[in-house]
Amino acid sequence: MPGLRQLCLFTLRRFQARTLCSDLLLSQINGCTHEDEVFSLVRRNKARLSEKHVGIALNMLWQLQKKKPILLRTSDYVRNHSQFLTLCILAENKAEHMEDEVIVDTLYSILRLDAEDHSSLAKVLVTEAWKRLERLSLPALSKFALCLYKQHRHFSPLIGQVAHIVDMKLDSIQDIRILSVLMVSISEVITESFRDRLLHKAEQLLEETDEVHFNYARRVLQFLQNVKLRYHPLIEKCNRIFLENASHLDIHSISHILGLYEQLGFDSAEFRLIAKHLLSETIDDYYDPETFAKLFSSLGPMAGSKVRERLLVTAGHMAEEFSSHQVLMILKTMQKMKCRSSHPLKKMASVLHKHLESYHALQLVKLTQYLVALHCQDLELFSKLKMLLLGYLKSSVIPADTAAIIRVLAMLPSFQVEEMIINKAAAVLPQCRLHHLNCIATALVKWNHHGQLHWQNSSELCAKLLQKLNDCGFQRLQKANNLNLLLEELPHIPLSEIYFILFLFSTLNYDPPDNEEFFKSCIQHLTSNLSHLEAYHLVLLGHVLAVAGYFPPALITTIFNVSFLSKLDAQLKVLPDMVKHRVQSSLMKLNRAVCLECPEFHIPWFHEPYCQRMFHNSTSRINPERQNIHGMLTEILGGRHYSRISVLTPYYYEIDFECVLNVNKKPLSYMAQNIPLDGGGGIHLRRDIKDEGRKALPPGAQRIALEFLDSKAFSKDYSHHLKGEPAVKKRHLEMLGYRVVQIPHFEWNSMALSTKGEQLEYLRQQLYGIQ
Repeated sequence: MPGLRQLCLFTLRRFQARTLCSDLLLSQINGCTHEDEVFSLVRRNKARLSEKHVGIALNMLWQLQKKKPILLRTSDYVRNHSQFLTLCILAENKAEHMEDEVIVDTLYSILRLDAEDHSSLAKVLVTEAWKRLERLSLPALSKFALCLYKQHRHFSPLIGQVAHIVDMKLDSIQDIRILSVLMVSISEVITESFRDRLLHKAEQLLEETDEVHFNYARRVLQFLQNVKLRYHPLIEKCNRIFLENASHLDIHSISHILGLYEQLGFDSAEFRLIAKHLLSETIDDYYDPETFAKLFSSLGPMAGSKVRERLLVTAGHMAEEFSSHQVLMILKTMQKMKCRSSHPLKKMASVLHKHLESYHALQLVKLTQYLVALHCQDLELFSKLKMLLLGYLKSSVIPADTAAIIRVLAMLPSFQVEEMIINKAAAVLPQCRLHHLNCIATALVKWNHHGQLHWQNSSELCAKLLQKLNDCGFQRLQKANNLNLLLEELPHIPLSEIYFILFLFSTLNYDPPDNEEFFKSCIQHLTSNLSHLEAYHLVLLGHVLAVAGYFPPALITTIFNVSFLSKLDAQLKVLPDMVKHRVQSSLMKLNRAVCLECPEFHIPWFHEPYCQRMFHNSTSRINPERQNIHGMLTEILGGRHYSRISVLTPYYYEIDFECVLNVNKKPLSYMAQNIPLDGGGGIHLRRDIKDEGRKALPPGAQRIALEFLDSKAFSKDYSHHLKGEPAVKKRHLEMLGYRVVQIPHFEWNSMALSTKGEQLEYLRQQLYGIQ
């Protein structure tokens, strides 16, 4: 018995010594401050390393890398170290004995260290975690799901099982960090109803959590992008979180967020202002290709001219260092910037030759669009693009891809159309959406117009295809939802989409069913949510409603307010030029409409300097058609001094022709003479609205505004319906005291007016109001 007791005591002391030693080794691993210290401990204690030591050592290697700035990380050194291989072999052999969290942490660490060469270890760890899936804690489940997502197992049965567990445990998830990771990871395998439950839960947790890290909000945005859903209430919540965490954002976060906003059709001028400020302060810190490409794409479109030029010069110098993806980013941004500098474009085009083979079909489509928009002159590059696009077209089985390739092929210079393209288009038509049908139709019309269809019976084939396109398009339109259902769904429709619906009705000058009720409901919904819209969105909305004849007091008083206009000025500094000019023009037109139609608001006309600047910078000439009408008008009235051409009215409407008829319908002479024809046969436009032509008229006299309306003033269908802007102009000119005569192009150029005499008689009847 004493011998047995001594043996037991000896064994116990030895076990305690080993445990103490192991705990000491664990502490030593956790206390490492450099990768070499970890590797040294592994080399000296290889035989004593347990599964827990191995897992902690691999995790420590990643934690040490994580603390370093991205450019200073040494993942290559870690992966290629002999002791890292030792750790991977040990982990693979001991995986079965690892605890659940250690399994997941080890998998996560080796993936973050980009250890693709040790894929066998990753497979073993995934298999082991799969066996324990049902018992993983929620934090471990979310980390494991993220690992699967990083391995591109988006549609695997394993992800499906993870989604099922999340579905069962969703109510118990109270951590937005865990939820956001799971949402992104399972986004490809969920149903619409499950998607909505996840969104509701995310909204709830974002509201209830006091401080939300911006990365959690960024993952929620990534989820919305993955499921192709523009859910504005949640996007706005995320945007608020980004604004609150602005001081923690770096170039990578800003670039990612702006990219997600673009894909989701969302814009935050306030976020752009903050991003511009942050990036402008650190512009000198980005000197490697990856971060500079992100800086260029984020800052370029909203930078001032000096910073833009500096970015373009640097991009040209770094062109050879950019990857294929980074070149695509740079060209996309140059298109947004409407870059007119040929040197950086030539540099990008020259490096593209070595990258072309690495692009997939849709990247080539985008690349072609960018190059054409930037007026690239590299014909050899376009030739290579054509061959690659044709190759992808032959093998394409996705209707959207086929339509996109056909659309950009039509953009290429001197492109000769092959019969294969027509046959390919015909094959996918029944599966195409309306937008894709439009892409194909546009290409066909362009090729036919420019005579690029050269094979036998090409016109016949093209005509048959266009007829088939028309039939397919009509079928798609017949399936459209009833507009009357829109009012019922109004509270659930994002504000941006309501604006777009109103924009269509306003621009096209069409009345929806129950016109008054429809606009009243839309306006009520929008005005109760004004605080959720950007300042420049309110201006665009105000102009759209003004064109339709609606001036909601809440919206008008909000816009024409000094603090609001100051906020708008700040936002305009970070908007793309095209959007900025559109907003400025819309504000001017809204100001004009309010002054003319709603004097009770007492809003002053403050766009005189803007209009003078616009007209001073514009260079216009009278086209032959208007010149012809002016000659006939002169003949009817009895001399050039009885009419004026291209007149500016108060509030800066430009009208084609103006004359004054007295009470007996006799023309009155102007004191000022028109400027004579120049050497090129054109007529310079008159710009002065404070001349003799604006003097008070004799009693009973009337000013006549005669307008020639070209095809842009009418809808594209056979109804020749007058669009919103020309209708508003007529309304406003009448308020200014004009009788407005509009001459539609389809009447003036019709067979009924094929002779000069018939045109003179038509003009005389319009001018004198003869029925």
